[in-house]
Amino acid sequence: MTERKSTPPDLDLIQRVQRARRLHDAQARPSQAAGVYWIEARPETPARPPTARAGRFVLVAQAAAVDAIWARIKAATEAGSLGYKSKVSTAPGPGQADPDARLIHICTADSQDAADLARVRAALRALALPDDLPYETG
Repeated sequence: MTERKSTPPDLDLIQRVQRARRLHDAQARPSQAAGVYWIEARPETPARPPTARAGRFVLVAQAAAVDAIWARIKAATEAGSLGYKSKVSTAPGPGQADPDARLIHICTADSQDAADLARVRAALRALALPDDLPYETG
Protein backbone atom coordinates (compact mmCIF):
# COMPACT_ATOMS: atom_id res chain seq x y z
CA MET A 1 0.00 0.00 0.00
CA THR A 2 1.31 3.44 -0.85
CA GLU A 3 1.40 6.12 1.76
CA ARG A 4 -0.61 9.19 0.94
CA LYS A 5 0.69 12.61 1.95
CA SER A 6 -1.92 14.96 3.24
CA THR A 7 -1.95 18.49 1.96
CA PRO A 8 -2.14 21.11 4.68
CA PRO A 9 -5.30 23.21 4.56
CA ASP A 10 -5.10 26.51 2.72
CA LEU A 11 -5.73 28.80 5.70
CA ASP A 12 -5.73 31.90 3.51
CA LEU A 13 -8.53 30.45 1.38
CA ILE A 14 -10.49 29.42 4.47
CA GLN A 15 -10.19 32.95 5.89
CA ARG A 16 -11.32 34.49 2.58
CA VAL A 17 -14.37 32.23 2.45
CA GLN A 18 -15.23 33.01 6.08
CA ARG A 19 -14.85 36.74 5.44
CA ALA A 20 -17.10 36.54 2.35
CA ARG A 21 -19.70 34.63 4.32
CA ARG A 22 -19.66 37.23 7.12
CA LEU A 23 -20.14 40.00 4.56
CA HIS A 24 -23.05 38.12 3.00
CA ASP A 25 -24.67 37.42 6.36
CA ALA A 26 -24.28 41.04 7.50
CA GLN A 27 -26.57 42.20 4.69
CA ALA A 28 -28.86 39.17 4.30
CA ARG A 29 -32.51 39.15 5.30
CA PRO A 30 -33.89 35.73 6.24
CA SER A 31 -37.04 36.18 4.18
CA GLN A 32 -35.03 37.06 1.07
CA ALA A 33 -31.92 34.87 1.34
CA ALA A 34 -31.42 32.08 -1.14
CA GLY A 35 -28.58 29.64 -1.46
CA VAL A 36 -27.78 29.35 2.24
CA TYR A 37 -29.85 27.67 4.91
CA TRP A 38 -28.50 29.66 7.90
CA ILE A 39 -27.56 33.31 8.33
CA GLU A 40 -25.27 33.93 11.30
CA ALA A 41 -24.38 36.86 13.54
CA ARG A 42 -21.42 36.95 15.92
CA PRO A 43 -20.04 39.50 18.37
CA GLU A 44 -16.94 41.31 17.22
CA THR A 45 -15.04 39.72 20.08
CA PRO A 46 -16.93 36.91 21.82
CA ALA A 47 -16.73 36.88 25.60
CA ARG A 48 -15.77 33.22 25.48
CA PRO A 49 -15.52 30.51 22.85
CA PRO A 50 -18.00 27.62 22.83
CA THR A 51 -17.21 24.54 24.87
CA ALA A 52 -18.19 20.93 24.29
CA ARG A 53 -21.21 21.75 26.50
CA ALA A 54 -22.54 24.56 24.25
CA GLY A 55 -26.29 24.93 23.91
CA ARG A 56 -28.92 27.17 22.38
CA PHE A 57 -32.17 28.93 23.03
CA VAL A 58 -34.62 28.15 20.22
CA LEU A 59 -37.23 30.50 18.83
CA VAL A 60 -39.67 29.64 16.05
CA ALA A 61 -40.74 32.68 14.03
CA GLN A 62 -43.17 32.98 11.17
CA ALA A 63 -41.73 34.01 7.81
CA ALA A 64 -43.74 37.24 7.82
CA ALA A 65 -42.14 38.36 11.11
CA VAL A 66 -38.68 36.77 10.92
CA ASP A 67 -36.84 39.79 9.44
CA ALA A 68 -37.89 42.13 12.26
CA ILE A 69 -37.18 39.57 14.99
CA TRP A 70 -33.82 38.66 13.42
CA ALA A 71 -32.79 42.33 13.22
CA ARG A 72 -33.19 42.68 17.02
CA ILE A 73 -31.38 39.41 17.78
CA LYS A 74 -28.60 40.16 15.29
CA ALA A 75 -27.98 43.61 16.79
CA ALA A 76 -27.91 42.23 20.34
CA THR A 77 -25.59 39.40 19.31
CA GLU A 78 -23.17 41.74 17.55
CA ALA A 79 -23.22 44.04 20.59
CA GLY A 80 -22.17 41.12 22.80
CA SER A 81 -25.42 40.98 24.78
CA LEU A 82 -26.24 37.38 23.85
CA GLY A 83 -24.10 34.28 23.29
CA TYR A 84 -21.15 33.51 21.04
CA LYS A 85 -23.39 33.47 17.95
CA SER A 86 -26.98 33.51 16.75
CA LYS A 87 -28.36 32.09 13.53
CA VAL A 88 -31.63 32.07 11.62
CA SER A 89 -32.91 29.59 9.06
CA THR A 90 -33.94 30.90 5.66
CA ALA A 91 -36.33 28.01 4.96
CA PRO A 92 -38.32 25.51 6.97
CA GLY A 93 -36.36 22.57 8.30
CA PRO A 94 -36.78 19.04 6.98
CA GLY A 95 -39.93 17.47 8.32
CA GLN A 96 -41.22 20.77 9.68
CA ALA A 97 -45.01 20.81 9.47
CA ASP A 98 -45.34 24.58 9.06
CA PRO A 99 -43.82 25.83 5.76
CA ASP A 100 -43.71 29.39 7.15
CA ALA A 101 -41.74 28.51 10.30
CA ARG A 102 -38.16 29.76 10.63
CA LEU A 103 -35.81 28.71 13.42
CA ILE A 104 -33.64 31.14 15.33
CA HIS A 105 -30.87 29.76 17.57
CA ILE A 106 -29.19 31.92 20.19
CA CYS A 107 -26.07 29.89 20.99
CA THR A 108 -24.37 29.95 24.38
CA ALA A 109 -20.86 28.76 25.19
CA ASP A 110 -21.63 26.46 28.12
CA SER A 111 -25.00 24.93 28.95
CA GLN A 112 -23.83 24.33 32.54
CA ASP A 113 -23.05 28.00 33.22
CA ALA A 114 -26.28 28.97 35.02
CA ALA A 115 -25.25 32.61 35.46
CA ASP A 116 -24.56 33.05 31.74
CA LEU A 117 -27.84 31.36 30.80
CA ALA A 118 -29.72 33.70 33.15
CA ARG A 119 -27.91 36.70 31.64
CA VAL A 120 -28.81 35.65 28.09
CA ARG A 121 -32.41 34.87 29.03
CA ALA A 122 -32.72 38.34 30.60
CA ALA A 123 -31.28 39.92 27.43
CA LEU A 124 -33.81 37.98 25.32
CA ARG A 125 -36.61 39.17 27.61
CA ALA A 126 -35.36 42.76 27.14
CA LEU A 127 -35.76 42.21 23.37
CA ALA A 128 -39.46 41.46 24.00
CA LEU A 129 -39.03 37.79 23.13
CA PRO A 130 -41.00 35.05 24.90
CA ASP A 131 -39.78 34.27 28.40
CA ASP A 132 -40.22 30.51 27.97
CA LEU A 133 -37.90 29.83 25.02
CA PRO A 134 -36.75 26.23 25.10
CA TYR A 135 -33.06 25.52 25.65
CA GLU A 136 -31.30 22.65 23.88
CA THR A 137 -27.93 21.03 24.44
CA GLY A 138 -25.81 18.85 22.21
